[in-house]
Amino acid sequence: MATEAQSPLASIFETIKTIVYALLLAGVFRSLFFQPFWIPSGSMKETLLIGDFLFVNKMAYGYSYASCPSLIIPRLGLNVDAKDLCGFTRNDNKRLFGGTPQQGDVVVFRHPVSGRDYIKRLIGMPGDKVQMKNGQLLINGQAVDQKPDGLFKEIMQPQGSFGNRPRCFNGAVGLGGVCEKQRFTETLPNGVQYTTLNIGKQSLDNTGIFTVPEGEYFFIGDNRDNSTDSRVHQASNGVGFVKY
Repeated sequence: MATEAQSPLASIFETIKTIVYALLLAGVFRSLFFQPFWIPSGSMKETLLIGDFLFVNKMAYGYSYASCPSLIIPRLGLNVDAKDLCGFTRNDNKRLFGGTPQQGDVVVFRHPVSGRDYIKRLIGMPGDKVQMKNGQLLINGQAVDQKPDGLFKEIMQPQGSFGNRPRCFNGAVGLGGVCEKQRFTETLPNGVQYTTLNIGKQSLDNTGIFTVPEGEYFFIGDNRDNSTDSRVHQASNGVGFVKY
């Protein structure tokens, strides 16, 4: 017996249903397991460059309010922030299947005030005292080992979606010229090594002592002179301390 041909309307409905299921599955995968992340700024150079694309492991530290996704689909006029979906969990600070962040980890976190995603390096653990002195990082009064490692070079040109130009150690550089930054290898007390960049004396090279509260963390970008991070208070549009 021949199978009855499917009507065009039924075929369209099946296609739409398949697309909806695929979107739901992708949404669950993105919310619970791995989230694509595009690097929008140069605050983590040279570890992460503007335009780098990576997948963030959302299982590493478990799940909390900050794991809840925002639903933004401009074509459908859909713009629902995570706080509107999971705001009821915002103040309990509970975490499911939570692992503990380690000093030196590169972490994506939600800004405590704006809710925007940031990516920085975890420097200060709860109870730590963090300070910058003449461009040198100190943790609990001890200078973190820092060794010169040549120069980081890039072409002077607009970068990222905002078209910002890099800042250089070798002074004013015209478009197409070579922009240089001092490069250092830094080693944390737990042995984690990474590269930092420097363009000379800047305001955040010298700070007061930040005592990290319990349940909170202190983050700094590897591109030390071009990073808005925990060295800047939230009241001044910085990151401040970040709750776990």
